[in-house]
Amino acid sequence: MSELSDKPVALVTGARRGIGRAICYALAERGFNLVVNDLLDGPDMEVTLTGVEARHARALALVRDIADLATHEELIQQALDYFGRLDCLVNNAGVSALARGDLLDVSVESYDRCLNTNLRGTFFLTQRFASYLLASAPPNNQHYNQHHSQHRAIITISSANAETVSISRGEYCMSKTGLAMMSKLFAARLAEADIGVYEVRPGIIATEMTAPVQHRYDQLIAEGGVPMPRWGQPDDVAQTVATLASGALPYCTGETINIDGGLHLRRL
Repeated sequence: MSELSDKPVALVTGARRGIGRAICYALAERGFNLVVNDLLDGPDMEVTLTGVEARHARALALVRDIADLATHEELIQQALDYFGRLDCLVNNAGVSALARGDLLDVSVESYDRCLNTNLRGTFFLTQRFASYLLASAPPNNQHYNQHHSQHRAIITISSANAETVSISRGEYCMSKTGLAMMSKLFAARLAEADIGVYEVRPGIIATEMTAPVQHRYDQLIAEGGVPMPRWGQPDDVAQTVATLASGALPYCTGETINIDGGLHLRRL
């Protein structure tokens, strides 16, 4: 246990593939051990775990649905039982709309699915993780601070759709807007304890979620819709997360970092 507890530990949700996998790899390269959480197990999970270990880090896979609030306590406790510590939470798990279409046709099923996973589940997992961080670091405890100097952080992956309207998947946009406010709220609540809270907003990133609309985004980029005229890659997001988690921006909290090639810029 002592060997494991010498390294900082990050819990990454939705970490089986895509942006989540890239985040795990980037954190491993920065010296973190990883708790790899996802809704599903299988070959993709094995690839992620192997990749983490190839980067000289330890990985613990915990298959849980963060939309099921009853699993949160066990998720955190099993991570602590294995690693002895937790330093960073990366809220990456998320789902899109069940189908793109008219805003007037959004189903209750799709709405509840987006909000329950993207916002409700993420909020209550963050609440539980924040409570752990506060309880594990008594204020003004010099002995603790000497042995736990790692920056503590909560990083939430939202979306450019936190602000940019997409009427073909309104339920998704609403869930991401809620995450933006959630990050600000937790930043204000935890700042006194020196816990950094950040929101990272990806733009058009090449993942399985965006693959079905690749042609549409190809056209948008070709027509100058993105100032940096290319698709974003999962590693673009991951390197930002690793920078924040490592404490490279120590006197900073509550910030929103846009990883979108300038998509958010208002231009004439």
